[in-house]
Amino acid sequence: MAHVSSMTGYALADGSTPLGTVAVECRAVNSRFLDLTLRIDDALRFTEPLIRETLQKRVGRGKLEVRVSLRQNDAAMPASVHRESLERLMALQQSILDTARDARPLSVAEILEMPGIAAHPATDRDAVTRDVLAVLDKALEGFCAARAREGAALADVIRGYCDRMEATVTEVRGEIPRIIEHIEGKLTERLETALARTLTEKSTLDPAEVSDRIRQEVTLYAIRLDVDEEINRLLTHIAEVRRILEKGGPVGRRLDFMAQEMNREANTLGSKAAAIEMTNASLALKIVIEQLREQIQNLE
Repeated sequence: MAHVSSMTGYALADGSTPLGTVAVECRAVNSRFLDLTLRIDDALRFTEPLIRETLQKRVGRGKLEVRVSLRQNDAAMPASVHRESLERLMALQQSILDTARDARPLSVAEILEMPGIAAHPATDRDAVTRDVLAVLDKALEGFCAARAREGAALADVIRGYCDRMEATVTEVRGEIPRIIEHIEGKLTERLETALARTLTEKSTLDPAEVSDRIRQEVTLYAIRLDVDEEINRLLTHIAEVRRILEKGGPVGRRLDFMAQEMNREANTLGSKAAAIEMTNASLALKIVIEQLREQIQNLE
């Protein structure tokens, strides 16, 4: 069975590169679309295009934040410093500090990052990119696995809501014959009393006339109680929700649409309700549908 994924997830992985140890941290929460934020160490900035491309292929929805940090090894440290360039930089800095009193001096790390100051060993960017992408892939495996586990739990919750809705619909459908029978008894009693008052010129009531009137009133009530079409559509929608979950993949938007359709049928059921049992069923359905929609918002 294919799985569904939550939009919430977290994973952390690290690995070695020619520049040092790279750590990749992925975390995500709900979002209607893919909202990607990348925070990459400056020394690894050249890997950003391929990192972004990989993430867009692997993650469909969610507010995703990915941090790529580097702990450099000795081999990646500057081999030497260009003294003349450094002296020019420091003179320029002093000139700025003399003019702009609120400015702050550069740190050693910031100075070393300035172009032309430090001579770094030659770096094989292809090898670094390959190793960084390997660490990213390891982090994404853990991230997607975490999302799949949470997605499976959410799918079970949604199936439970489907069971509750199906039980409510089945119960109210089974109650309709009893409701009609009860209404027929009440109408018979009331109409006999009413007809007895209005037909005072007759010594006896015409049983056929009373029976026809009762039949007409019961028929009108039965028409108002005819929610078979709404019930059938609700059951169809519930079956479709189960089918979507079974198929798996990115299901959030489709399930949200199905929840809207189920809520529409529940509202129609409530508007046609001619008995308290049906009103209660409509309210119960709407509560469960709202709970279902809240869970659906977490699915990719």
